[in-house]
Amino acid sequence: MGMRPIGTADELERRRRRAVELVKRGESPAKVAYFLGCGRSSVYTWLKADREDARKVAARPHPGPTPRLSDEQIEELEGLLLRGARAHGWPNDLWSAHRVAEVIRRRFGVIYHVEHARKLIRRRLNRSSQRPQKRARQRNEAKIAR
Repeated sequence: MGMRPIGTADELERRRRRAVELVKRGESPAKVAYFLGCGRSSVYTWLKADREDARKVAARPHPGPTPRLSDEQIEELEGLLLRGARAHGWPNDLWSAHRVAEVIRRRFGVIYHVEHARKLIRRRLNRSSQRPQKRARQRNEAKIAR
């Protein structure tokens, strides 16, 4: 998946239909792609979609920005995380970004990409998603003294 080109859903759909029309008239997909400034693979994707069902060429309206957690929700999340991962059903108290994203989904119904959860942990909650710092159990005091 590349970046979505700029334009309204209607504009993108017109472009896709134009591409399909040009290929049907005998232009090569490579030429059409160059002419419309898109990837050749996109042209093939649109042709396949058109063959299967012409409605599939329609561009879906963009859903808009991803919902974010409010400051109050971030505060509540912090409280939930402070109880430890075990309290939320995991076998240990390691807070991975994946687990944090899962808690956000369960509690607030907001889907966060794991990398976004990682940024949230670092920036907003000022902690890194690593194991709680524990001193090594079997420290060799003699070695340390040397």
